[in-house]
Amino acid sequence: MRVVLQRVKSADVSIENKIVGQIGAGYVLLVAISDNDTEDELDYLVRKITKLRVFEDTVGKMNLAIGDISGQILSVSQFTLYADTKKGNRPSFTKAGQPEFANKMYQLFNEKLRDTGLMVATGEFGSDMQVQLINDGPVTIIFDTENK
Repeated sequence: MRVVLQRVKSADVSIENKIVGQIGAGYVLLVAISDNDTEDELDYLVRKITKLRVFEDTVGKMNLAIGDISGQILSVSQFTLYADTKKGNRPSFTKAGQPEFANKMYQLFNEKLRDTGLMVATGEFGSDMQVQLINDGPVTIIFDTENK
């Protein structure tokens, strides 16, 4: 499982010019699932993401987690994080999860994030989406459960 986390001041995701998910301060998560992922990977990433201390405290040190600031999450599925660009100029996506499995795991991941008490907005799995965000920092962190 791969997740790109961006700390944001605000963000939204649209489909056909209609906003389907919107947040204030918090994280945008770009999420990719592989067919080898299990609930263990979901639990690991939920724990890492919700405990990650990248928000500034009163003295300007990155010392607060998303829950400490009542932050929100915009979770967007993005199979292209599994692009293989080693050969040729056209990426291969064979390492990305099969759509039915990946969607099931993506939905479960978002449920587990919500179970922590955070507000989680989403895009729509498999749709052509436009994401707008205001980076904060910028702070961008990449998680790959193959490296946990």
